Amino acid sequence: MVVSLVSPVQAFAGPPTDGSCSGAGKWVVCEADDDSTTSGSGTKPAGSGSGTSTKEPVCTVKKMDPQPPADSMFWEGKSSKDGAVYVRTCQNGPDGAPVNSTFVANGAAGAPVVDPAVVAQQAVAKMKLVGPDVASPRAAGKYIVGVPMWMWVNKSPTTYGPNITSATAGGVTVIATAEVTKIAWKMGDGSTVTCNGAGTPYTSFYGRQESPTCGHTYTRTSASQSGSKYAVTATATWTVDWQVNGGGAAGQFTEIRQSQAEVAIGELQVVG
Repeated sequence: MVVSLVSPVQAFAGPPTDGSCSGAGKWVVCEADDDSTTSGSGTKPAGSGSGTSTKEPVCTVKKMDPQPPADSMFWEGKSSKDGAVYVRTCQNGPDGAPVNSTFVANGAAGAPVVDPAVVAQQAVAKMKLVGPDVASPRAAGKYIVGVPMWMWVNKSPTTYGPNITSATAGGVTVIATAEVTKIAWKMGDGSTVTCNGAGTPYTSFYGRQESPTCGHTYTRTSASQSGSKYAVTATATWTVDWQVNGGGAAGQFTEIRQSQAEVAIGELQVVG
């Protein structure tokens, strides 16, 4: 996953007082609320893949109650005029043991902030994106050496997009839009075809024409392959554009998903 991080922005009026957050450094990443706005649904194609991510330690941030006395070391040389003392508890000790740290924040400038790019990733996780729903080549199809084969995929929110979902964390709501921008087809014969779209469905009207958008012509049969079929892999690149609700930070990153298919290629038999 490629993520373009933005500069720290003040994301909310005060520190989060509940919920799950992660990260004890520059960013505090909060678990997103489940407020998906995705419309529609799609079927998951066989062999679809998904990206992986590393989960940060789960933390919570709470205001110390009661506040420590004025001469307490928790104030770090500051006073109640500078804000209040907060406690961050992270489950990142040995065997997940809690580790506490404190900081002073005035509810604005000194408060930890939420990285909207990470909230966008949480929105994408709720989309449940999968690999392309391959319509052609068909596993049961009959294809011939030297005859152009057309490739295309079925479109749905989870297999092609567009897919629009929002996520909220720490007072920040991010709206993310994901859509497939290209599909790379590994044809099993050593060649790769990259198509900038879903492909054009074939009809008999086209005869033996090549596909105008996405196709391949095999030059040898699949007889020597496992199962006498070429193993085809369709790798979709999803482009995700995100924007903080109400304006402000925005960005873009990509997600990769795969599907597999098989295709049998034979020779045209001429009966004399």
